[in-house]
Amino acid sequence: MPKIYSIPLFMEIKSATFVISNTDISRCPQDGLPEYAFIGRSNVGKSSLINMLTRRNGLAMTSSTPGKTMLINHFLINNAWYIVDLPGYGYASRGKAERERLQRIIESYILGRMQMTNLFLLIDSRHAPLPIDLEFIEWLGENEVPFSIVFTKADKLSRSGLQSNVKAYLEKLSEQWEELPPYFVTSAEKGTGREELLDYIAQINASLKE
Repeated sequence: MPKIYSIPLFMEIKSATFVISNTDISRCPQDGLPEYAFIGRSNVGKSSLINMLTRRNGLAMTSSTPGKTMLINHFLINNAWYIVDLPGYGYASRGKAERERLQRIIESYILGRMQMTNLFLLIDSRHAPLPIDLEFIEWLGENEVPFSIVFTKADKLSRSGLQSNVKAYLEKLSEQWEELPPYFVTSAEKGTGREELLDYIAQINASLKE
C-alpha cells in the first residue's frame, strides 16, 4: 500500500507515447519503470478512460465493437512510467480457444510482470455486481495482486443511482473482503476522477523512490 500524503501530489502529464504492442511479456519494455495496467470487461470504457487521463484523444484506440484490445499495449508517460492497456476478459462471443488465448495473455502479464505496480480494474457503474467481475476480483486476491477498482461511466447515471450502485458493489465485496481495495469513480466524457487517479499514481511513484 502506498504512503498516503496529506497534500495531493499534483501530476501533469506532459508526454504520452505509444511504445509497443505484443502478446509476450518477454518483449515488454525492459527499462524497469513502474507500470500501471488497466483491465475490464467488454465495453467497460477502458480506452476512453486512458485517453481521458492522458488528454490524448486517440492514444488508446476506442471502438463501438467490444473486444478490440487483443494485445498488451504500453504507453510511456512523462518518460517515467507506463500505462498498460490489457486485453479485456469475458468476451462471450469469442470461441473457447480464443478466450483461453486471451486468458493466458492476461494471466502471464498480471502474474509474471514484475514491473506491474498496480492493476486498475474497471467496473461499469451502471450494472449491479456481476459474477464475472467478482470472480476476477477473487482471483486477484488469491494471487495477492495489488489492484484498485475504477467505476466507469458515472455520467450515465443520476447521482443517487451512481451512489446506490457503488454502495451495492462495495457491500457485496465486503462479504468476502475484510479490507476493501481503493476505488475511484470516473467519467471519461466529463473528466470525473482524473485528478484522483493521477494523484494516486503519483503517490505510488513517490513511495517507490523512498
